[in-house]
Amino acid sequence: MPNLEASEQQKDGGDVAAPSQPRPVIATIAFSAEAQRWERTQDQTRLTSRLLRILSRIRLGTFGLIEEEAAHGRAILLAPIYMGLGAIFWFKAGSDPPPQAVLAGLLVFSSGFALMREAGRLLRHVLFAGMLLCLGMALAQCESWRVSTVMLDSAVTTTVTGQIERRESYDNGRWRYVVRVEATEKPSIHRAPRRVTIFVRKQAEPFDLGDRVQGRARLTPPAGPALLGLNDFAFSSYFNGIGANGFAYGTPKLLSPASDNVAGSLMDAADIWLASLRNSIGDRIRQTLPGDTGAFAAALVTDERRAISKDTTEALRIAGLTHIIAISGLNMALSAGIFYVGLRYLFSLFPGVAQAWPTKKFAAFGALLTVTAYYLISGFGVSAERAFIMMAIMLVAVLFDRPSISLRNVALSAIIILVLSPSQVLGPSFQMSYAATLALVSGYSLWKRRRHRESILSRVRLLSPLLFATRFFAGVMSTSFIGGASTAIFSIEHFHRLATYGLAANLAAMPVVSFIVMPFGMAAMLLMPFGLDGPFWKVTGEGLELVIVIARTVAGWGGDITFGRQPAWLMPTFIVGFLIMSILRTRLRHLGLLLLLSSVGLAAFGSGVPKPDLMISEDGVLVALRQDDILATNRERPQAFIFEQWQKALVAAEHQPPTMLPADSRLPQISKTDRHKRLNGEEQKAVRKAMEEALDRTMQGSFACQKGAWCAAMLENGAILVTIENAAYLPSACDTANIVVTPIRLRLDHCRSGAMLITGATLRKTGSIEMALTADKPIISAAFENPQRPWTRHRTYDWRTGKFDVPLARVSPAADNSPVSDSDE
Repeated sequence: MPNLEASEQQKDGGDVAAPSQPRPVIATIAFSAEAQRWERTQDQTRLTSRLLRILSRIRLGTFGLIEEEAAHGRAILLAPIYMGLGAIFWFKAGSDPPPQAVLAGLLVFSSGFALMREAGRLLRHVLFAGMLLCLGMALAQCESWRVSTVMLDSAVTTTVTGQIERRESYDNGRWRYVVRVEATEKPSIHRAPRRVTIFVRKQAEPFDLGDRVQGRARLTPPAGPALLGLNDFAFSSYFNGIGANGFAYGTPKLLSPASDNVAGSLMDAADIWLASLRNSIGDRIRQTLPGDTGAFAAALVTDERRAISKDTTEALRIAGLTHIIAISGLNMALSAGIFYVGLRYLFSLFPGVAQAWPTKKFAAFGALLTVTAYYLISGFGVSAERAFIMMAIMLVAVLFDRPSISLRNVALSAIIILVLSPSQVLGPSFQMSYAATLALVSGYSLWKRRRHRESILSRVRLLSPLLFATRFFAGVMSTSFIGGASTAIFSIEHFHRLATYGLAANLAAMPVVSFIVMPFGMAAMLLMPFGLDGPFWKVTGEGLELVIVIARTVAGWGGDITFGRQPAWLMPTFIVGFLIMSILRTRLRHLGLLLLLSSVGLAAFGSGVPKPDLMISEDGVLVALRQDDILATNRERPQAFIFEQWQKALVAAEHQPPTMLPADSRLPQISKTDRHKRLNGEEQKAVRKAMEEALDRTMQGSFACQKGAWCAAMLENGAILVTIENAAYLPSACDTANIVVTPIRLRLDHCRSGAMLITGATLRKTGSIEMALTADKPIISAAFENPQRPWTRHRTYDWRTGKFDVPLARVSPAADNSPVSDSDE
């Protein structure tokens, strides 16, 4: 471009000869535009090249970090994750995955992983993950086959004869027994569960384990979720072997004492002996320390927490101190640590023995025996099982001169639990205990890899006590913060609440637990066989009394924040971020923190889970309408077990009871036992008119009730809701309302008038129901879409035919409106 260069030089004052012919103006403008486009193209090319270099550098750096992570040999840490994912997939599936397909997948992936040793690292890892996913599914299937708990299909009042296998006391004088059922009569249950829990009120002298008893009891199936996505108690009952819950009418009769009954097997005899030992220990502690202090001390040893009063339990929960009464890693670590350090100190008093023998291993073996005995008398809870396995692995590692605190030990204990009982992976105890343990061990690893700088103050001997106290409280603060932060999302997901002052409560309570409660409690346990434990339990009780005072003081500050149901994506996203941040060692772990914070931020500032306007319990007895943070119910005293779950899940603090109408002599009088009465036309007209008048007496969104008969409410979308307690009111309710709810099992599932009918029979298969009221028609969500899993299949059983999956008959209300009740059995 000589002309362009000449013109530029001329502008700068250069001596350049003028062109012989002047260039046209249009050509000059076009040439300048072309030059600008060329320069822009060059800029874009340079920018693209720079971005490609940056992306290439990121890719190479990422692959380098992945290679570095793989070089650490941490595949063992992913093994329990893949196994747990397989188990979760099996438990969450709508129906049982075909066992043949699971076994075939396990064989294919296992064979590929074993034979393709020379394959690439990525393919090997895919085969490894697939093998463990299928293994987790297979273990879940095997556990379901192994327990095969027979679940009671419907509520029934019957006479139960059985043997006491477990017992537990309550603070209000009640006793909870686990009874192995031998027979039922009046009526005889066709599919009787093998084990049931029965509550007995105000029994002065409890039954001994092994006693054969007989008594009249009301038995009900284990409860399902109170709302979609909430805790399914039937799931845990199935895998715990409990087929029904109930209460006794009066005190059952003792048929024969335990001494006259022969145990079925050696394992049963050993189980009963351990349970008897646990009960005797708990009784002795509660006799020495009465009240909540004794119940608290017994819970630390035997894991019997129900004897602690409700007020104290709530104070501990609000203060974030419930982990103390759960036999978990804290209790196991303190007991093992106290015994280990005490035994090593005892050996140090004899220099010759300490120099000639491996006293460290002797102390570790003694501590292992201690935690084993602790686990045997603790009741085999999930947290105790996890803590025992962790501590056993750590102490065995000491015996073999291996690192005791490591993520591999955590992974190994998780693998053992998943092999033994994979159903625990869905429980809050498993999730929270492993989240806290994983976070603490990972934080300890980072702390060990830090640059160590010796402080000048550490050389001053006079400041040693101050430095020790500072380090102790700093350790308590850091462990409390890490443990609380790592389990916060699980507390919100499972319990819909979070204790915000847990850090302050733990700072005040943990020194008391560490230096008073656990040491003196261990000494009392060691001296109990000799009858010298009394004074030590007194000191332990003083420490626990101080812990209770701290809990009540912190609980008085408030700080118990209630959260509603969270989006379904939050927990998986949080767990993925948490695992990345805890397991990885390179800078890739920062991606986990980013994912964790972003998921929590989206959940906090997002729209959240839509709240229903109408809720119906799975038995049809309790119905509630929601307006903002107010729940209006059809019961003056709603069932606390269901209603409290609704309050927490929907963040509804206030309860609005129904307006109770005065008795009306114009209405027909129907007793609860008269389930087959039919109303004539005049009586139906009178009931319908009373329902319409009741709607005029109450405001929109609340109930007006005729006690023992029916309730009516006007919904926000203009529809009318009526709940009835007797099938005789069904024609009037169908003619008056748009939605009719009754707990009675009718032989029909729709109203002749076209109104929606929800009965005990339909609720039995759907579980609890929630509705979002719209102008067109309500949007219905049921707890169960297809109750065909082992822990829900009992809902589809018909005792009359002895078959499952019996469809509901569709008949008109006029043909047959007689209820179908369990007591007919």
